[in-house]
Amino acid sequence: MNRGPSGWLLYGGLFLALLLMVVPLPQGMDLARPYVLAMLLCYWLLETPDRVGLGTAFLAGLAADLVAGTLLGEQALRLVVMAFLVQRFRARLRFFPLWQQALAVFALLVNDRLVDQAIHAIAGDGLLPWASWLSPVLGFALWPWLFLLLDGLRLRTRDRAS
Repeated sequence: MNRGPSGWLLYGGLFLALLLMVVPLPQGMDLARPYVLAMLLCYWLLETPDRVGLGTAFLAGLAADLVAGTLLGEQALRLVVMAFLVQRFRARLRFFPLWQQALAVFALLVNDRLVDQAIHAIAGDGLLPWASWLSPVLGFALWPWLFLLLDGLRLRTRDRAS
């Protein structure tokens, strides 16, 4: 039986997340944009660690750097750090109830903001705007819905393949 996700679901979702990074939002909301790419990687790292790993996180981060016009390697580093943490604690995270998973994803997204702040401080850009710290809160609120959507799609495509 095929247990992995179909390629279109996995890579199509990552491509869609890259597109969501450049969708124009009102000026105040742009800073609080949830990091959907990181949340998708978290989901796939939890559910299919044999197909998604540090390499996928690095390549997705490089693509995100190119799409968003950020410092080359910035998002790649952030996503690799997040992927490492998810892989390290995968055995525990997979069996958390959904609300605890959402808290764990919130902690991962706050850690991502801290890594982002460190990168900007090293580059001499100063502090991140306060509104960018709302992004992990939105990620926390979106995680259960994103998880249920992706789980339903993954199980539906798996059932069709078998």
